[in-house]
Amino acid sequence: MSLFEQGSVGPLALRMRPQSFEELVGQERALKLGSPLQRLLTGAGSVSIILWGPPGSGKTTIATLISAQTGRKFRELSAVSAGVRDVREVIEKAREDSSLYGAETVLFIDEVHRFNKAQQDALLPAVENGWVTLVAATTENPSFSVVSPLLSRSVVVKLELLDQVSLRTVLNRAMKSERGLGSSLTATDAAMKALIDASSGDARRALTALEAAANATLAKGSHEISVEDVENAINVVAINYDKDGDTHYDVISAFIKSVRGSDPDAALHYLARMLHAGEDPRFIARRLMILASEDIGLAASQVLLAAVAAAQSVQLVGMPEAQIILAHATLEATLAPKSNSVVIAIGAAMSDVERGRVGSVPLHLRDSHYPGASQLGHGMSYVYPHDETSGVAQQSYMPEQLSDSIYYRPSHHGAEERLRAVADRLRQLRNGESID
Repeated sequence: MSLFEQGSVGPLALRMRPQSFEELVGQERALKLGSPLQRLLTGAGSVSIILWGPPGSGKTTIATLISAQTGRKFRELSAVSAGVRDVREVIEKAREDSSLYGAETVLFIDEVHRFNKAQQDALLPAVENGWVTLVAATTENPSFSVVSPLLSRSVVVKLELLDQVSLRTVLNRAMKSERGLGSSLTATDAAMKALIDASSGDARRALTALEAAANATLAKGSHEISVEDVENAINVVAINYDKDGDTHYDVISAFIKSVRGSDPDAALHYLARMLHAGEDPRFIARRLMILASEDIGLAASQVLLAAVAAAQSVQLVGMPEAQIILAHATLEATLAPKSNSVVIAIGAAMSDVERGRVGSVPLHLRDSHYPGASQLGHGMSYVYPHDETSGVAQQSYMPEQLSDSIYYRPSHHGAEERLRAVADRLRQLRNGESID
């Protein structure tokens, strides 16, 4: 028996869309008391907003609630199909409703980042004059995807992926609500965890998966959703991965150690496990950035640049395409020569400072730009390196107490083999030693 045969109308995700401000979950930070979004939802404000967040975080729902709970008219445009003409028609109608009937309009534009500059510019008069309250939704960073004039006239509200507690609330509500499954089915704890893990923080995906699993359960004559039902319904295997427990730390540890150990296949395996289980791709990108300096460093400096670019790209693109970007950065880091000289160098320097081995800044290096500094000897005898033929001045830079300290010791791996010779040559020039 299908759920639709029981009298339900529309997909479960649509039926369970929050119908009031109180039903919204997972966005407590954006909806805190006094925030622009909370004021707009309660009718206490009319500022235009840009909702920036991943799929299934509630952007469309919030726009609908703003209209429903404040009595404003609701107009919706999709940036995928609407053009400048469509935008101007909606704005003209809103202007007419405002002047003739005193009616306010909420204009919701989904995927506003797909609008070109001309289309976004067409919105400016309506937002500027308050003819519409613009609610624009985007999965991309508005700083890069929305024109500056529109951005300056709006408030950006960042929505987050739903955490496990919020997703469980969404699923439990759907299981019990008459708009959902009406308590006609139960689910094992393992099945609920599998649904949550498979949703990747997306409420719509979680509800779609629940509906498919429920239909699979009913089809075999059962009334309890099992892990097998979830796997069969959404065609994925529920991996044991607790994002808040030991497995989370074990898998990310194995991932980092595989990259450090230069094993591309193992690194990709653990990356896939994390992504499949719904790990936040931004977390993985952050760990790759740390690894790029900690385990590769100057042996292949371009890996840090690649990791930073990957982190920015993941933020802009989102899943599922972000998995390709993360794989790219993972492979570059795995195949690069390794060196931990950077972490050893800063560790040694920090250790000296923490133990009080600091010494006084040499007089010739002190600031000499204020009146009276020269009388104190500040800056005296400083040699400007650009005046030297070699570009390196024969002078000391370390406090006298630390004159013999060497923190950076390049490895023999990758680019650091060359940098070792460079560091030695620079040290000789600073010390006034002859160079062969």
